[in-house]
Amino acid sequence: MKWSWRIGRVAGIDVYVHATFLLLLGWVAISAWSARQSLADMFHGLVFIGCLFGIIVLHELGHALAARRFGIPTLDITLLPIGGVARLDRMPDKPGQELVVALAGPAVNVVLAGVCWLLVRSADALTSLTQFKLVGTPLLAKLLYVNLMLATFNMVPAFPMDGGRVLRALLALRMDYVKATRWAADVGQLLAFAAGAIGLAKMMPMLVFIAIFVYLGAEQEADMVKVRSALEGVPIRRVMIRDFRVLSPQDPLARAVEYVLEGFQQDFPVVDGDRLVGVLTRSRLLTALAKRGPDFPVGSAMERRFLTARPDEDAELALGRLQECDCHSVPVVEDGRVVGLVTTENIGEYLMIRSALRGEAPKG
Repeated sequence: MKWSWRIGRVAGIDVYVHATFLLLLGWVAISAWSARQSLADMFHGLVFIGCLFGIIVLHELGHALAARRFGIPTLDITLLPIGGVARLDRMPDKPGQELVVALAGPAVNVVLAGVCWLLVRSADALTSLTQFKLVGTPLLAKLLYVNLMLATFNMVPAFPMDGGRVLRALLALRMDYVKATRWAADVGQLLAFAAGAIGLAKMMPMLVFIAIFVYLGAEQEADMVKVRSALEGVPIRRVMIRDFRVLSPQDPLARAVEYVLEGFQQDFPVVDGDRLVGVLTRSRLLTALAKRGPDFPVGSAMERRFLTARPDEDAELALGRLQECDCHSVPVVEDGRVVGLVTTENIGEYLMIRSALRGEAPKG
């Protein structure tokens, strides 16, 4: 994810923190200090936030380790102000597996809440749960409260929360996966609409923000599953671009500019002979042009770490890689040679043409 920094590695999974997390740290520090103008309160507030995001990492690790049991690796975990995201290489194939993976995260919070309760065991601390404050509430009581809230909130049956995936998995035991996703998305959007109405009536902007987030997340999940289902079994060779241009490491950036302006493509495979050695992305091209000029060699500006695909792989996998690498295209390689490019736009064109051939009216 852009604007993220790697802060460590847990259980073989890279953990990143998004730049916006610094805004949350600043807000908590100011809020804690302003209550009593105390540096000690500010320090305790920051310690609480550190513990909170430690809890979120453990929550996401619950998903990741459960997925690992089914042979699904986790690409990374990213911490955001609104929570965490564990990027799985793919979603589980079976509803029962998705159910286990979805429940694993909230289960971690339930266990942590139990541990906090055993450590607290104090009437005063437990009473303070009903009067939660950033400043004044004991740390363990706050952590108990947070774990209970995370477990409860994540089990709301709406995407992108875990509860939405739990609902889909249960529905998919009795119906088609795409239909189960649509039903689960509809339930989530209905709940989001109700929450948004309450938020507007009660003048609660945060609830309105969450409702919008849930509504859009549900629609995105339904659309993505529909697309992936349509691409299942379709080989990449049927959707890839065959007419494309390549560059050599010795070419000047001016050559790439020429190809871009002629309308060929935005990203260029860089080959040394027949061997793929890099990819010159549009962002790399623009950055190098601004700093080095049009005569700068492609080999010094290209991306050396890149993803590839094979022509016999499912197009669904290529779509996942395009999202993973945050790039415009992925080279298709066969027997060590670049034989095509696959882009999100070309996959979309393929789906629209197939829908038209089936007599389906295009959206919009």
